[in-house]
Parts: sequence; C-alpha cells; structure tokens
Amino acid sequence: MKKLRLTSLVLSVLIACSLIGCKDDDTTPTDKGITAGDNVLFADTVIGNGEQQYVFTGNQTLPAGTYHLVGWVYIRDGATLTIEEGTVIKGDKETKAALIVEPGGKLIAKGTAQKPIVFTSEKPKGQRKPGDWGGLIICGRAKNNQGTQQIEGGPRTIHGGSNDADNSGVLSYVRVEFAGYPFEKDKEINGITFGSVGSGTTVDHLQVSYSNDDSFEWFGGSVNCKYLVAYHGWDDEFDTDNGFSGKVQFCLSVRDPRIADVSQSNGFESDNCADGASVEPYTTATFSNVTFIGPRGRDGFTNDDSYINGGEYNPGNGSGLGKFQAAMQIRRNSRLSCFNSVAVGYPIGLILDNEKGNTQKAATDGVLKLQHIYFAGMEILGSDANKLYQDALVTGYDANGKPIIDDTQASFSSTFFATQTGNRSFTTADDLNLTGASSKVGVNYLPQAGSPLLGTASFTDSKVSTGFDRVTYIGAFSGESDNWMSGWTNFDPQNTDY
Repeated sequence: MKKLRLTSLVLSVLIACSLIGCKDDDTTPTDKGITAGDNVLFADTVIGNGEQQYVFTGNQTLPAGTYHLVGWVYIRDGATLTIEEGTVIKGDKETKAALIVEPGGKLIAKGTAQKPIVFTSEKPKGQRKPGDWGGLIICGRAKNNQGTQQIEGGPRTIHGGSNDADNSGVLSYVRVEFAGYPFEKDKEINGITFGSVGSGTTVDHLQVSYSNDDSFEWFGGSVNCKYLVAYHGWDDEFDTDNGFSGKVQFCLSVRDPRIADVSQSNGFESDNCADGASVEPYTTATFSNVTFIGPRGRDGFTNDDSYINGGEYNPGNGSGLGKFQAAMQIRRNSRLSCFNSVAVGYPIGLILDNEKGNTQKAATDGVLKLQHIYFAGMEILGSDANKLYQDALVTGYDANGKPIIDDTQASFSSTFFATQTGNRSFTTADDLNLTGASSKVGVNYLPQAGSPLLGTASFTDSKVSTGFDRVTYIGAFSGESDNWMSGWTNFDPQNTDY
C-alpha cells in the first residue's frame, strides 16, 4: 500500500507541476537539478516530492489545515515559508521527512496557546514511535567555532558565518513529536536542531516529545530561547555544541524511565567541540530556570537494560538503548553556565569531565558558573568522568584513556557544586514540596507554598543580569497558578486524534 501511495504522489506531483508552473533552478548547482517551485504544495495537502533534495525557493503561506510532509524540504536562501496557527504537519516515515531551513531562508511558524502548530507522526494513534520521521532543522549565519559546517543528521545544509544577529524566522507555540530518524549511525536528526542560528530569530514555547535523539540541540549560534519542554526524549534533552552563546530561560525536561540512549542520557550535554579544543567562540550558553525531572524513584526504576527497554516506544530502527547518566554533563572545554534551576532523580547530579579539554579549569576560573542550583534525589552528587558512576576524584587519564581514580577523595564535580553560591542538595524529591500539573507527566514539578524553590532565585551575577526575566523562584515555575504550558502542550501525543 505504501508503494502505491508514493506512486500516486508522484503522479500528483507531475500533474500539479503542470498546473502551477514548477521550474528547474539552474542557477544553483547544489540543487542537483531538482525541481524547485514558488509553490511548496504539490497537490492537495502534500508538502515535498518524496525525494531528499526538494528545494523551495519562493514565498508561501501554508493555510491552516492538516498536511503530509514527504521527503526533505529545504527552505533555501531568500525563501520564506509561513505556517498559519493551528496547522498540523505529519511527517512521512518511509521518506524520513524533514523540514530544513537553510541560511538566508526563513520559517515563520507562529502558533498560539489556543492554536499551536504541530509537527507529528503520520502514524495513527496507538502506533506512533520515536523516529517516525526526520525532524525540524533551522540553520543560519551566526558564528560557531568550526567555521562553515554541514548540519548533523545528513542534510546537505552548510551553516555558519559572522552575523550573530541573523534572522531565520519565528518558532512560537510549536510542538514536534516522534521525530529524530537515525539517518545513519551517529547521524541522527534531532527533534529540533539549531545550526548557527542568530539572535534575530524568535524562539519560544516549543515542546519536543519522543524524539529519537536529542530533544533540542544547538550547534553554535546566538539565538535566545524561552519556554522549552523536552518530554520523553531518547538521548539528551538540551545539547549545546560548537560555541553556542544564547540565553535560554524557562525549560522543563521530563524523562520516560524506560528510554535512555546507548551513549548515556543526560539533561544537559555540553561541549565546546568534539575534540575539546580551545577554539573560539567558546560554548558559553547561559540557562536559567530549568526543571529537570529524571527517572529515579519512578515506576520501579533500575538503571540497566533489564528495565530500560523502550517499552511500547522502542522503534526497532537501530537506535541503541543504554543508561541514564547525569542531570548536567559539561565537558570538552565547554563554558556553559546555569542558574536558578532544579534537577530531580538522576543517577548523577553533575559531571565536569576533563577527558578532552579542561572544563574543570573553566569552572575554577569562574567562566563556567553553576549557581542557585538545587539537586534532589540523586544517587551521587557528582562524577568526574563519562560513564563513571562514582563520586571520586579523577586525577588524570592513562595511556588507554581510562580515568585514574583516587577514591579517597570526593570528585571535583561534587566539591565544585557544593561550594558554588546558592547551591543545595536534598535527599528526596519530596523535600522540594512539589505538585504535578498533569497526570500524564507522572512526576511532580510545580512548587507548592513553602517549597524551598520559592523566593531563592538570584540574578545578580553578570551572566544573568541582562536578557533574563528577573523572577524570584528556582526552576521553571512559580506555582500552580503559573503554568506557561497551559493550552498548547500535549503530554499524551500517542493518543491524540490529528
């Protein structure tokens, strides 16, 4: 049936092109002769032509409705695609559908709390799984520390430049569900990927659910983001690389305790670059008011493959299952900072990893700051090496790259955390006095009256003194009356009629 459907799509494409005047773009050899048109809609509600090189060159408004995205659709330099509020776009599994904004192109996806824009699986309810389609990729011309580079996941797109104020459009009140197709080994498309996206881009109120790789990943760029939800992702929640320097505030991360990646899943995973080199611009992203809800203490959780099996959400597409690791892993010379945030229920609270580069020196020098951070219900407070579930001091690495451990001393990571301004560690999540806003989330995250999260935030440090809302609370919410997720989020996309 699938082959028949694709055949009909091809016929529809041919008919539609004859009607709307699709044309070859001979001026750009990288388009590889693929037909590009001023109208992205081929026929009825189909977006794309099923191939991985469809290039959209015009300016098009997609009216509110339900559409089927097939293949890879590139919004090329000079093109703008506007998606009206309330639109639903279903990604095709067979063609690994993805929407890719290239540098100079713009996506205007501006939903509302009442009418969000939804990118989701084409599969019927009850049959949706992580990796059902590719995902959403936004690229721009802001700085990164690798020069111009190809975006992760397989697309042709090259991103990077010198314009930190670059504008790739608007993403507001948007959900991305069941994305993240593993195109090749270690070349997965994330739920939402930002490549060198500039601060002229508007990003707020985004939810990524059941991504088959990271929920959000930034490769360089300077875009600022607010109100992000990462729900039941496969790998890391907020992954920052290659000199990302943006400011990010108000984030919720909630893990499915049966889903973790073979590489070890974290809340934060942050690198300056893959080899940890001292190259500029450094990854200096600053986060504030993040709530991480990890797997510990939930549904009989154990951190091994007898429990972490993907459950009903195992896609069987080659994505490897593994273990949960840390709420925050900062490594490879990253200088990420975080303030006014809370993490609950991870095996490890913090990893400052010196295997490549010298992240610990950045912490000691005060260019990496973790202040007013609350950990609760962690198995151990800190570790000094990747995949080392031990709060012990790592003094170096041997010739085989294995950590040299002094188990008579606490880790650098736990000592650093404990000595930073305003940080606290609690034995259990109950100590935080939280309540849940949705039965589907499964873990409490909104502070009640008397919670230690209330009235304890600080924005006096220079890294958060500008560009952030100066709230008084730690974590993403001030209480039950302050739920910025109301109306537009969905914590049960598996059973939603689209």
